[in-house]
Amino acid sequence: MRVLTIVTLLAGALAPGSPVAAQHPPHAGHHDSAAGAGHVEAQRCLESFERVVADGRGFGMAFAADQHGYPGPLHVLELKEALGLTAAQESRVRALEAAMLAESRPRSAALLAAERRLDNLFARGRVTEADLVAPTGEIERLRGEVRLVHLRYHLSTRDLLTEPQRAIYHERRWGRETTGR
Repeated sequence: MRVLTIVTLLAGALAPGSPVAAQHPPHAGHHDSAAGAGHVEAQRCLESFERVVADGRGFGMAFAADQHGYPGPLHVLELKEALGLTAAQESRVRALEAAMLAESRPRSAALLAAERRLDNLFARGRVTEADLVAPTGEIERLRGEVRLVHLRYHLSTRDLLTEPQRAIYHERRWGRETTGR
């Protein structure tokens, strides 16, 4: 369940325009190496998700903002030279980054702990549908909190950049111009 939730989330983020089915080869048989490869890739995505989110980063949770001209502080700092950030802009973006990570990390830790609790339910081998209601509700609530933190900081970061800087950012990050924002 946990892997399926993460892979479904990642399907859109990592392969825009690709069907979710492409992330999971068909299960032709227990010894089908293609089927096993799909699960191995899903496990790698899950491990990557856990590392990135544990660090307080969003792992694509703010793509909706980023793709439409609302850059996040982490990526603005990665592109600071290309954007020609002023010292004042860099200082403000660094402050936003620090605040975002401080706000995100405890929520991210709670999300990952909730995911582990759900995993442990299944690991015990005796789980019912009723057992799933509270843990999945908690996971989605926490995921929403983490996502909201990241989206809010994308709003704040956008306001610190000039229109030409936003255009450069978008071109560097997405390989295309923004859609008129």
